[in-house]
Amino acid sequence: MDTQALKGSWQLVAQSGDQVPLFFYSALFLMYPETRGLFPASMATQRDRLVNALGHVVSNVDRVNELVPFLQQLGRDHRKFSVVAQHYPAVGQALLATLEHFLGDRWSPALARDWTAAYGLVAQVMTDAAEESSATTPPWWEGEIILHEARAPGIAVVRARLNYQYPFQAGQSASISVALRPKLWRFYSFANAPRRDNTIDLHVRVVDGGAVSTALVHGAQRGDILKIGAPVGDRLTLGPDAARELLLVAGGTGLGPLKALVEQVAYEGPPRAVRLFVGARTSRELYDLEALSKLEAENPWLSVVPVVSRDAFYRGEHGYVVDVALKAWRDQDVFVCGSEEMVQGSVARLLDAGVPSEQIRFDEFTAAGGRES
Repeated sequence: MDTQALKGSWQLVAQSGDQVPLFFYSALFLMYPETRGLFPASMATQRDRLVNALGHVVSNVDRVNELVPFLQQLGRDHRKFSVVAQHYPAVGQALLATLEHFLGDRWSPALARDWTAAYGLVAQVMTDAAEESSATTPPWWEGEIILHEARAPGIAVVRARLNYQYPFQAGQSASISVALRPKLWRFYSFANAPRRDNTIDLHVRVVDGGAVSTALVHGAQRGDILKIGAPVGDRLTLGPDAARELLLVAGGTGLGPLKALVEQVAYEGPPRAVRLFVGARTSRELYDLEALSKLEAENPWLSVVPVVSRDAFYRGEHGYVVDVALKAWRDQDVFVCGSEEMVQGSVARLLDAGVPSEQIRFDEFTAAGGRES
């Protein structure tokens, strides 16, 4: 298989931008109309995810050790869309038709063989992972909303009780679907450590164009049922050997998974000094301050520092949350969570200040993430 030919041909195709996924899905639905029911009514976001995921796969086609875990997770995750092994050949044919269309005279029998072989390997890894996962876990769990609180404009805290045991770690995320937006799934981080009552908390902010976040904040109510995919991610989890003190830097609803780490230390120990810096634009957006103050009062090893950047009347700390947090850095492990812009800026600032990269943990915004929080 000529990996350079695969990369080069994909770069040429990707130059056509939005026309690529538009052609691909048109071809798929024309050749296999039964697949249309697997997708949401609006395909706008789905089109972006396809191109991003394909780009990630092709760019790593010569780095199998990095690519296989990504594909395995995709395979496991696609169970929630009711994708089965029989759907993969249809996708493969639509992909080859798309490549041939956009490459034109550059499309050759050799390139067709390489792409067919590459897609065959991708499909095999994904289907194997899906079948293995199906033997032990369902494609999704269901959770009944038992609490829905509007905490600030465009921000809500949602608590759901799952129908049976859900194995996750503090700091992990999962894809969530709400009945008001069927077949749309977006990733959210859990704002709690595992509990005996099998409940999960979500901190949700409405994002521009975010159909799921809007439904969760403004449409969902007690009694509604959420679908929750399998937990994913370990970049914001505390490893079993983690021993350093913690410096947690949260922006907006990025507080969620960092609050989960605080709960984990409280529930499991060992007690260690934890400093949690919570950033917001205004004091009104410090939506969880009451709960955080209670946690701080109950745990003497915890210090919570709210920071605002655009509120002249706020009497507490002002500025960017990472800059305030850096004043307290004393060789702790640093966890950062927030918007993509906040995370990138904060990590750069930490590195510039001399914090070792191996002591900085943050959640990556992956190509196929579909994240709204």
